[in-house]
Amino acid sequence: MAAAAAAAAAPLPDIDASKLTVSVTKEPKAVYGLDNLAFGKNFTDHMLCIRYTEEKGWEAPEIKPYGPLSIDPAAFVLNYSIETFEGMKAYRAADGTVNLFRPEKNMKRLSTSAHRIMLPQFDQDQLLQCIKELVRLDQRFVPDKYGYSLYVRPNFIGTEPNLNLKYSREALLYVYLSPVGPYFPRTVKLCANTTEVRAWPGGVGNYKLGGNYAPAVRPAMEVEKSGYDQVLWLLGDDHYVTEVGTMNFFVYWINEQGERELVTAPLDGIILPGVTRDSLLVLARQWGEFKVSERKITMPDILRALKEDRFLEAFGAGTACVVCSVASILYNGSDYAIPVDPEDPAAVFGPLTKRLRNELLDIQYGKTPSPWAVPI
Repeated sequence: MAAAAAAAAAPLPDIDASKLTVSVTKEPKAVYGLDNLAFGKNFTDHMLCIRYTEEKGWEAPEIKPYGPLSIDPAAFVLNYSIETFEGMKAYRAADGTVNLFRPEKNMKRLSTSAHRIMLPQFDQDQLLQCIKELVRLDQRFVPDKYGYSLYVRPNFIGTEPNLNLKYSREALLYVYLSPVGPYFPRTVKLCANTTEVRAWPGGVGNYKLGGNYAPAVRPAMEVEKSGYDQVLWLLGDDHYVTEVGTMNFFVYWINEQGERELVTAPLDGIILPGVTRDSLLVLARQWGEFKVSERKITMPDILRALKEDRFLEAFGAGTACVVCSVASILYNGSDYAIPVDPEDPAAVFGPLTKRLRNELLDIQYGKTPSPWAVPI
């Protein structure tokens, strides 16, 4: 009886990379040409799958050929959107080394998002070791051109077949890979949305949940039909500027105190804590050349800076695009031109945006040594 009680009290198995099994595909794909790397449409040979049950804990991780999942129609993910995901990349350096970029940040954010929707916790380092093995196995798909990379998409879903809305006692954590090229190789035009919001106080805008993205699809498609690239998400009567599309939003200007300032919205529970966002803030603060702030700004603030010729640049930042300069904003029926590079009318990036992008890419591609670049 004592032995049975001890067994019942024993901790359930966590993810264990030492138990990883690998089944290699018998039908390897040809490596995709760089001209055919539309974002998120091409996938590599293999995927990582790790199953969980509340009764037995985490099963042994498995790398197997990429293919469809088998899932019950009554699964939590299909009925109640019990799902979170991550976006990260692997980069090939000039010497052939393949690096991940600050992957521990993605593991931590995945864990935080999972906790919010009552998906089970996991050993973050052990999951990362499994992901590294997956990238090693399919590293021939990592492009060898600067600006190109291998997108890594971890997904974490509730799979228990149960319509009783409590929490999912079964889950699947799976990861697949997609070689990608530049996401926005040009400036972007934004349409400020004054009637719909992406996130709100007390909500889940600061978690990377699938349910946050579905409601944004229709507004995004509507602005595309009108000739714009992304939605600029506002909040409240003062039109607080929060995010742009699925990216964090940055403004570089001369503030009302006469200081050059790079500013982005604070992590106030509305904003997603982007890895690229954090990296750009760290780099800019290391330079020590201008003020760097995380604070609330509004559309009236932006319009006033434009009118007073204090506005220098604006850009979106995220894993997919790295950074993209903003060329215009439609707001309340009027189009406002946003400065990019006054010295070069054909510029794709503003001077600061370009500098930040180049410094970040040099780290990601191994040109600048940094602990942020983690070899697989």
